[in-house]
Amino acid sequence: MRLVFAGTPAPAVPTLERLVAGQHEVVGVVTRPPAPLGRKRVLTPSPVAQAAERLGLPVIDAARLDDRATAAIAALEPDLGVIVAYGGLVREPLLSLPGHGWINLHFSLLPAWRGAAPVQRALIAGDAATGASVFQLVAELDAGDVFATVQRAVAAGETAGELLDALATTGAELTAGVVDAIASGTAIATPQAGDPTFAPKLTIDDARLDWSQPTASVDARFRGVTPEPGAFTEVGGARLKVLGARPFDGRANLDAGVVRAEGKHLLVGTADGAVELLRVQPAGRTAMGAADWWRGLGVDEVVAR
Repeated sequence: MRLVFAGTPAPAVPTLERLVAGQHEVVGVVTRPPAPLGRKRVLTPSPVAQAAERLGLPVIDAARLDDRATAAIAALEPDLGVIVAYGGLVREPLLSLPGHGWINLHFSLLPAWRGAAPVQRALIAGDAATGASVFQLVAELDAGDVFATVQRAVAAGETAGELLDALATTGAELTAGVVDAIASGTAIATPQAGDPTFAPKLTIDDARLDWSQPTASVDARFRGVTPEPGAFTEVGGARLKVLGARPFDGRANLDAGVVRAEGKHLLVGTADGAVELLRVQPAGRTAMGAADWWRGLGVDEVVAR
């Protein structure tokens, strides 16, 4: 079959690479245009665009799948569209343009966590397991019939970035299997069962750590927003990024939000215990060990908000 692939961030790259290595022809790649990155805001091609260039594939830069993008995709005469975290909606007539329509690799066990941030929202909610689903794209958000799923437990301490990397690899194999089944005429899709939950895109407000919550909830939010948008708290009115943290398994007698060194551990009190800070980044400075930051403050305790 002739495949057109749409995706933008790094977690979409393993699926693109797996499809290129398979028995079908990837005739084009659709991705969002270069975006300004870093302190100098340098325009940088998306990870998918970089992978496509390395693989020698033609690229269609499209901020949205409008008439121009639809015409460019139509010219490729695809039999099937495959989409992984492109970052935009596929509407008619593009939705029905390929002979087999579009399939989507989504990083949740649908109908759980439909939307832009399924892995992050699953971790914040404290889900013990998650996975990936390949489904037939339809007009309604992430609501199509499901061809295949893969499930895995959430490991202790696993961040959204780590979990997404793992699901991107297993999801690539899952997607390739579905593509093969569609080509052979053996693919079977099943309607989603159960009530959906939704995973809207995270904002910076989602990344603030609330020390008045129990330790498990604080840890779940930290892991869910790491590395993006990046957990933070405020100390002395200045933002402090929290790059590394874990629940403290010892005894701690700290009020919620109080930061204090206990032996070799730098702790922040929660509703029912404490979280240990491991690595932080103060505003306007580089990342550093939490102990180094604390020594620089030269105080016995502070309050994080």
